[in-house]
Amino acid sequence: MFGALLCVAFSAIGQTATITGVILDEQNLPLRDVNIQEGPRGTTTDTNGFYLLEVRADEAITVTFSHLSHERIELRDLVLTTNQVFGFNPVMKANTIQIDSVEVSALGERTVSGISNLSPELAQKIPGANAGIENLLKLLPGVSSNNELSTQYGVRGGNFDENLVYVNDIEVYRPFLLRSGQQEGFSFVNSDMVESLYFSPGGFQAKYGDKLSSVLDIKYKTPTRFSLQAEGSLLGLSSTLETVSDNRKFTTLTGFRYRNNSLFLNSQQTKANFNPVFVDLQSFITYRVSSRFHLHFLGNLGRNEYQNTPVSRQTNFGTIANPLALQIFYLGREENAFTTALGAIKADIFSSDVLRLKFSTSLYHTTEEEYSDVVAQYELGEIDTDLGSGSLGEVTSSRGIGSQYNRSRNDLDALIHTVSHRGELRINKSLLSWGLKYVYEDVRDQIRESEFIDSAGFFIRPPREEFINNQPEEPFEAPLLAYNSVNARNQTQTQRYISYVQFGNRTPIGRHRLTYNFGLRAQLWTLRARGLEKNTQFIFSPRAQLSLRPDWQNDLVFRLSTGIYQQPAFYRELRNAEGSIVPEVKAQKAFHLVLGSEQSFRIWDRPFNLRSEVYFKSLWDVNTYTLEDVRIRYVANNDAKAYAYGADLRLFGAFVPGTESWISLGYLKTEENQNNRGYISRPSDQRFKAAVLFQDYIPNIPKVKMYLNLVYSTGVPGGSPSYSDPYIFQNRLRDYKRADLGISHIFVNEDHSYPEGHWLHGFRELQLGFEIFNLFNNQNSITNTWVRDVDSKNEFAVPNFMTSRIFNVKLRVRF
Repeated sequence: MFGALLCVAFSAIGQTATITGVILDEQNLPLRDVNIQEGPRGTTTDTNGFYLLEVRADEAITVTFSHLSHERIELRDLVLTTNQVFGFNPVMKANTIQIDSVEVSALGERTVSGISNLSPELAQKIPGANAGIENLLKLLPGVSSNNELSTQYGVRGGNFDENLVYVNDIEVYRPFLLRSGQQEGFSFVNSDMVESLYFSPGGFQAKYGDKLSSVLDIKYKTPTRFSLQAEGSLLGLSSTLETVSDNRKFTTLTGFRYRNNSLFLNSQQTKANFNPVFVDLQSFITYRVSSRFHLHFLGNLGRNEYQNTPVSRQTNFGTIANPLALQIFYLGREENAFTTALGAIKADIFSSDVLRLKFSTSLYHTTEEEYSDVVAQYELGEIDTDLGSGSLGEVTSSRGIGSQYNRSRNDLDALIHTVSHRGELRINKSLLSWGLKYVYEDVRDQIRESEFIDSAGFFIRPPREEFINNQPEEPFEAPLLAYNSVNARNQTQTQRYISYVQFGNRTPIGRHRLTYNFGLRAQLWTLRARGLEKNTQFIFSPRAQLSLRPDWQNDLVFRLSTGIYQQPAFYRELRNAEGSIVPEVKAQKAFHLVLGSEQSFRIWDRPFNLRSEVYFKSLWDVNTYTLEDVRIRYVANNDAKAYAYGADLRLFGAFVPGTESWISLGYLKTEENQNNRGYISRPSDQRFKAAVLFQDYIPNIPKVKMYLNLVYSTGVPGGSPSYSDPYIFQNRLRDYKRADLGISHIFVNEDHSYPEGHWLHGFRELQLGFEIFNLFNNQNSITNTWVRDVDSKNEFAVPNFMTSRIFNVKLRVRF
């Protein structure tokens, strides 16, 4: 039955995975008519050496490759998850028998690298306000996000700007001016186009770039046959088209997404006329010029439009003994627009069996506009709690009145051009990798923001010495200035020269097996800003990863990762709180030490995996920041040092036959020391997190499936009033608790097809379901609104609540 995490074994239903690839001979030419066999299932390669075979999932299998003029290849003890696509491209040699025991865990996950291999199928199925890859990441230990409307996430004490994201080896970026999850829309990654995703929360290899926290490495599909998929819900539409030419040399993968978040935004306490529309078009094209030369194109065009006309809001808060309410009435409008475009070309050259070369170039362009004029008139008062009163819940007496005017005129135009080369040389069990990259960044930004506050008829000026006064007893005639104001125009050009080299090998130590990887990154960059002197800096970062598979336990791996991780300042990190560029900002630096273990085992004759890690990070030249919703504002002075340590634990496997579920737990502590004033919690100091991803089905009706997400995390520091000193004012937001439930009925899939003549015969997949977001209707908040009390002069923190319980209906089809 639904909801059982530890359950007795149900009768297993047929679940499959796919193994696919291209088979070559010793001259690197495609080999046709190769017989591939797994038990009773089999297939043969075509004239291009291509093959695709569905195999049994969640159990150990042996796959054989045989050809009349070549010797047999065997893959032994291969265990793949349901719906996993496993790529295998062997070279068949004459007069040689090749037998290999594939090094995968019980769930098909590579254990040596320390990078989690997650299922793209899960990202498509599990419910969430922002369903997709990031929704899946947020269920991992060490990954934090308290905003269901945002796809941004922090990892092990880092912020949103400290994460690398690659799609087919191309680095992708997120918008610069976002200040709230309501504006955000889609992330770049389209989960319907993903073939594989790898995620590392720290201690990653030198090839993965210069960021402090994590790397997400995405690979888009190379289609193997024609497919058209579409999905519709109350939130939007999406479709994915896969095409393959007759000679299988030319493939296209195209995805379209449309989303309107009105359903979510109308569930918040602010009554408004919302029109948040997000549109995205992506394409990944591959042309196999020959078996040794492949060309790829990745393109993206996205448009986010967010229009908001707020009307009113009432938020009840306080205690049972002293209940309060904040009433706000609005005038004005907010209009934001973000347009992004990316084009990338990549060439893969297979020079020989052991040498692979990659060349790529990309161009990313974003134009962003953020315009708003909003007047808010508020009243803070006590509310009627008399159950017999006709005015129950209404404000009965005022404790504070005032108004607030927010105005912004922000424009940004950014262009990023990259040219890169990567290479791999494989010699026996060793792998030498290297890379060179040139990046040109041109950012033009105009920021004009102001906030005016009037409280009980008195204009509130910034809390600076020149504005100290004794109103209303004594007249004060100083100029009327905005309480908060930023006015700046910037133009920067940055040129970066990046390189890396790393070497990996596997060697026996007695009867044990040691795998190691040593690497070094270097970056030289020059920053030019209008009206400022140019600044040039250089960094290098050594890194190492070790793993040991002991002889006394084949399914156990111990790992050690360490190294220096440096993050040169990107545009937003160069801009201080006044909006000015500080070219002298140094790269933030961190030392990572990660110790982990991973063990695969079987319970109830089903695969499980237990993964645990403890980590420590020491950071210096830290660029401190404040965080409000998803907006990060840096101080831009490198005046702090910090640390982070914690532990992550994840148990995942087939709790129910044919499904993958997991339980994750994480503990984190991170603090910073600004100007040697002592250590205080960082904005990302989320101490404890627990998350559950659970899949189930009705034993007698296996076509009815359930997907449940549960997240609990302790509150992070934040929501402080403007101008507050973090060493004096340490406030934490409330704990974040959320549950999302999805139930679907699968009418057609690969295991349940229909004969010709049936109305469902033309479908390869058809499922209909519903989702309940925020199942228990928890009130989560991400920021506070601060309101003054006229009598006591105190400021009250009024929580800005996130979305409430929402119902959604979803239909998914594939032809």
